[in-house]
Amino acid sequence: MLTTFFESRSNGYSKQRAPTENGGLHALVTQIRAVGITKIFQAVDGSEVVALDGLDLDIRPGEFVCVVGPSGCGKSTFLSMMAGLETPTEGTIAIKDTVISSPHPDVAMVFQEHSLFPWKTVLHNVAVAQKARGMPRKQREQRAREIIAMAGLSGFEDKHPCELSGGMRQRVGIARALAAEPEVLLMDEPFGALDAQTRKLFQEELLRIYDQFGKTIVFVTHSVEEAVFLADRVVVMTFRPGRIKKVFDVPIERPRTLDILNDEIFQEIRTEVWESLKEEASLAFEALGNRAGRCK
Repeated sequence: MLTTFFESRSNGYSKQRAPTENGGLHALVTQIRAVGITKIFQAVDGSEVVALDGLDLDIRPGEFVCVVGPSGCGKSTFLSMMAGLETPTEGTIAIKDTVISSPHPDVAMVFQEHSLFPWKTVLHNVAVAQKARGMPRKQREQRAREIIAMAGLSGFEDKHPCELSGGMRQRVGIARALAAEPEVLLMDEPFGALDAQTRKLFQEELLRIYDQFGKTIVFVTHSVEEAVFLADRVVVMTFRPGRIKKVFDVPIERPRTLDILNDEIFQEIRTEVWESLKEEASLAFEALGNRAGRCK
């Protein structure tokens, strides 16, 4: 029987399509809602730069959504707004009907860099969020050890970040985010600095963790292949100002392994996403060339 992870999860959510606004149940299957998000920055010369313009997006509980777009389209800015680290110029982002204006306790973020405390061990880095919440030392360290084991880092609890490889440091960063027990995990190109082989292995590892923890994940990447491999839906953004150009469903059963990269359906979706993104990437490339020309 073809049963997906979402259809069998213990929290009762199914991988259903969200009903329309007239369906009456839309709010029940929406965990994150972005409405009319616009972000305007002030340039050095005093002019205004519209980074995001009228962006709307709904994300369902337990969903894995990847966001792709050309450099400068506002992907990371949008993610920072979900984390409460930046505020929109216009529009709102809500998590379970709570409008986000500052960091939210149910949201954790994994950055492009691991952002670990260099003076703390792996154990104490992973336990830091629970310590801030006042959890007793014995309890938080026990929880941290459980997460470290699930992340495949057993035996490294007493190591410092400088004693770990780049990939292992990033894994600690993911473990630390999970230890905070968030409902939503935001990831901003977390594998961008890894070599191609390690990156693929980490993609599989992330899916294993996802299947185990069942968090809602919003993942920003430049890689179309990575996005299609990981996601339930892939959101393609336009070049500046960033808007949502198209959203692609990825109807591939979970759990997934790297074997699906040769699957015909996977290749078809990857091609469709790239065709949608290619025009925006070309605009970004031309803009970069024009900017370089002005600097000569």
